[in-house]
Amino acid sequence: MRLSNLFMPTRKEDPADAEVVSHKLLVRGAYIRMVTRGIYDFLPLGWKSVRKIEAIIREEMDRAGAQEVRLPAVQPAELWEESGRWQEYGPELLRFKDRKGSEYCLGPTHEEVMTNLIRNDVGSYKDLPLNLYQIQTKFRDETRPRFGLMRGREFIMKDAYSFDIDEESAKVSYQQMYDAYQRIFDRLGFEYAAVEADSGNIGGSLSHEFQVLAETGEDEIVRCVECDYAANVEKAETRPTEVSEATGEQLEMATVDTPGAKTIEEISAFLDVPASNCVKTLLFHVADQTVAVLVRGDHVVNEIKLTAFLREQLKVDAAAKENKEDAKPFELNMASDAQVKAATGAPVGFAGPVGLEIPVFADLEVQALSNFVVGANAADKHHTNVNHGRDFEVTAFADLRLAQAGDLCARCGGTFESHRGIEVGHVFYLGTKYSDAMGAGVQDQNGKMQSLKMGCYGIGVTRILAAVVEQNHDKNGIIWPMAIAPYQVIVLPLQMKNEEVIEAGEKIYAELQDAGIDVLLDDRKAGAGSKFKDADLVGIPVRIAIGSRGLKEGMVEVKVRSAAENEDIPLADAVEYIKTLVAQQS
Repeated sequence: MRLSNLFMPTRKEDPADAEVVSHKLLVRGAYIRMVTRGIYDFLPLGWKSVRKIEAIIREEMDRAGAQEVRLPAVQPAELWEESGRWQEYGPELLRFKDRKGSEYCLGPTHEEVMTNLIRNDVGSYKDLPLNLYQIQTKFRDETRPRFGLMRGREFIMKDAYSFDIDEESAKVSYQQMYDAYQRIFDRLGFEYAAVEADSGNIGGSLSHEFQVLAETGEDEIVRCVECDYAANVEKAETRPTEVSEATGEQLEMATVDTPGAKTIEEISAFLDVPASNCVKTLLFHVADQTVAVLVRGDHVVNEIKLTAFLREQLKVDAAAKENKEDAKPFELNMASDAQVKAATGAPVGFAGPVGLEIPVFADLEVQALSNFVVGANAADKHHTNVNHGRDFEVTAFADLRLAQAGDLCARCGGTFESHRGIEVGHVFYLGTKYSDAMGAGVQDQNGKMQSLKMGCYGIGVTRILAAVVEQNHDKNGIIWPMAIAPYQVIVLPLQMKNEEVIEAGEKIYAELQDAGIDVLLDDRKAGAGSKFKDADLVGIPVRIAIGSRGLKEGMVEVKVRSAAENEDIPLADAVEYIKTLVAQQS
């Protein structure tokens, strides 16, 4: 491609709404343009890279035995009503009616449509295992789209769905997809971690996220320094501090005045005690009752773990478990000011477990504390030297907090380190969540109907574009890995009035094209400085600069975008040298 013919409107200034590097550079480098918040055009450079990402994904999905299909973006409400997600999914599901008044949605995912396809055309265990995938546009009406392609409303996603006769074979399908994802992200050159994760509103009992490690990532993950365990902080299991049999003398509980001190930081400073020896008492309203949850002052409640724990503890009624229409959804909410006042007799900020007549649940780390500080259920007052078992009773202890750096790994006792991550892939074992709800089953070897065991596997194709840039850039622009760069090589003739320079540039350009290399020729009548700046901004992996001074000595300048130094290469050897570079980095 000649740059004079390429639609590549680069920009010198960052877009005003851009918060992260990938958003800034993809706009400035002429890869994307915003149409409206969370919705983007892909320009030629951007679309070429997207297609290369898709090609890698297709190759590895096909290698893993999956088959590509194409499902509709517009989905009828009745399929979502069958699965129970029409109301459950929330406002991110963009619902609308056609001219006849029938309800539809723009698909954010395709579990229902895929399950419907399979239930109508697969009837025997002999047709299994089966894995179908598609690469398609999705839409989620995000409350606050941000960070460019990383949190958009419209995006391209690869989603695959496996169907098996039993759990054992379904786990084999899951592992095949897990392995395929590792190959995909290895080929993309990512530094990433596969972490255990919560399944969210997709459902299922087994789940891994593939997180690209980047400081701008929205997700926080922990990795053990001793073993290979890694997990999202919302899912991570920690090894609690051991409770010593000899905890020391339990001091006499006292009530102290703490005027205006409500937060842990304020209490810690006022009483001159570490936050780790204070206990937060948080009140939640769930299943038509108020409960208290205790965590150490320097810890944070994990609402995902807490929801799952309380669902079992409070014995949610059978109608809700069966997802019947008349059942109320199991929702965990912070107690209102009025509910806090009713339960504690005090305003918000002074709740404590002593004297409460509601269920009290505590994180495991609280079990190891003694002589700690809690709210006194009275305005501007706290209790000191409080001990559970003596001063109040805990209904149950459980792992109820977010993991953090320095915690001990539940698997081996090693120490966690913390990272920020960008989720680019997610694999779920769904079990029979959708097949039961939608009647998708097959006859087994004995002629008995069995609900299909399903898996679901997603990759954010356009999010990968942003994640690559977050990991691969410098002050001058993008540094593309060879595998997904829109062009592998850019040829820069520096003096467009010099016939010898033009001829050398054209010759190298033609020979690289003949060698099957994706090459861009900057044939613009622009200054050398502008050409160098655009080449760095756009991020082409290999640059060949051809100047009159170098040609006098029979040399051209080769620069690998990720390298610090240039190399002078004989003109006669340049094409073979470049072919070797491209092959090594591909």
